[in-house]
Amino acid sequence: MAEFQQKGDDLEENFAECKRLLEEAQGRLRAVEGREQDEESRCEAESLRAEVKRLEKDEESFEKMIEEHMRQEKKLPWNVDTMSKEGFSKSLFNIRPDTSKETEQDEVEKHQSFVEKYAEEIKHFGLLRRWDDSLKFLSDNPHLVCKEAANCLVVVCIDYDIEEKHGLMEQVAHQAIVMQFILDLAATLQVDPKGCFRHFFAKIKTAEQPYREAFDRELELLKERVRACAHSRMESARRDIEEEERLKRLGPGGLDPVEVYQSLPKELQNSFDEKNVQMLQEAMGRLHPEEGKYYLKLCIDSGLWVPESDEGDEEEEEEDEEDGQETD
Repeated sequence: MAEFQQKGDDLEENFAECKRLLEEAQGRLRAVEGREQDEESRCEAESLRAEVKRLEKDEESFEKMIEEHMRQEKKLPWNVDTMSKEGFSKSLFNIRPDTSKETEQDEVEKHQSFVEKYAEEIKHFGLLRRWDDSLKFLSDNPHLVCKEAANCLVVVCIDYDIEEKHGLMEQVAHQAIVMQFILDLAATLQVDPKGCFRHFFAKIKTAEQPYREAFDRELELLKERVRACAHSRMESARRDIEEEERLKRLGPGGLDPVEVYQSLPKELQNSFDEKNVQMLQEAMGRLHPEEGKYYLKLCIDSGLWVPESDEGDEEEEEEDEEDGQETD
């Protein structure tokens, strides 16, 4: 019986390791395909595709072996060993997961509704540090054992990293991986996640080094993704603020005064720096008439130069005369 149980544990660990290696290989392949396709990149991509294909076959083989192991387990006669297994504890119900398909909109609405209702409880779970505390909390709140909670924990991680609360981010990331491992275990055993979380905690507390190492690797990968996502969100927010400020400072002609100023000849820039109208007029006078008219229009349209009403009327008259001459 002990050998049979050990075989099941080994299958689960190997399946988790195969899945991790497959995800890593797929990630490396995406990175290579995104680069310029020189000869070296093409060779590397071809090698990675072969590796991904091999790992996909391995993953499928492990799934079949686990299914066969579960079928054999059901045929075992009841005895002290089988009846005392966690499979018969009150927390591991033989419930099949819900495999009904949901639309993307349904999933979004379900996630939002769940988070709004249980945000504080999920955050509390994210801050627990001891295995026993996490087990007790999920025993009292089994509705939190779901992918919505796992996704919410990742969002909390990103928020903490943006707020530069890096210690809290790493703690919540740990709990997010706990939840993800429970969900992966449920998928492997084909049971409802709410019914197998006790199995995970019993396993992780007595796990051998490979299983712990797999857990730690997933945790480090998640923290890296969280940091990258937080950085991306901050950059996006910075760009939005810059764009909002740019739109606010647009002149009457829809031009950005900062961009126009940077495009002006040095003499005109110095005139604006000194805020000297006479200096500006003299600098304009030294330009070719067409060039001066071009820069003057840029300055007016961007709001750098606000002409007096007479000056604006004269300019409009000049443009009308030019249009008339072209028509003639």
